[in-house]
Amino acid sequence: MAAAIREVAESGYEGASLTRIAARADVAKGLVWRYFTGKDDLMESAAKVTMETMRRQIVDGLDLDQPVPDIIRAALPLAASQILTHRDELIALNRIVHNLRRPDGAERVVADFYEETYLGQEELFRRGQAEGSLRDFDTRVMAVTYQGSIDIMLAYLESHPDVDPRGYASQLAEILLGGMRAGG
Repeated sequence: MAAAIREVAESGYEGASLTRIAARADVAKGLVWRYFTGKDDLMESAAKVTMETMRRQIVDGLDLDQPVPDIIRAALPLAASQILTHRDELIALNRIVHNLRRPDGAERVVADFYEETYLGQEELFRRGQAEGSLRDFDTRVMAVTYQGSIDIMLAYLESHPDVDPRGYASQLAEILLGGMRAGG
């Protein structure tokens, strides 16, 4: 899966080939077919594993005992810093998400791709509501909005390398918190 991510980052989604992916992974192409039904199956699995790894790195970098607004203030800069440390993975994820389609033409991974992320964010937002630091709002709507803001931030930072990722993320955190904070 790591070989698939590297291949997509370098060759694009359409340009990625199972032959080159197998060669990068130093395995026979037949072995790839043994575990995956084809390129799309491999790409979806690679994207999900990569996203889970990156999500885990962010969560592991947080002090979850802090008040929720402080966690949000810390999480967004950690996410933004991934543009510096995991640029290829982010490029590949973006390409996979926007190119992997269902037979009806709908994006294949979007429906369930973020579900675990949304659930974790909803739990955090409910905790903030319970502690009184966040106002009452629909936690699913906020999770989708929050994650969408992170995705757009990362895409923007990728195409604007002159922008300070941590500064951008800090400002975004304050904007989002402005809509979430109790009494705000």
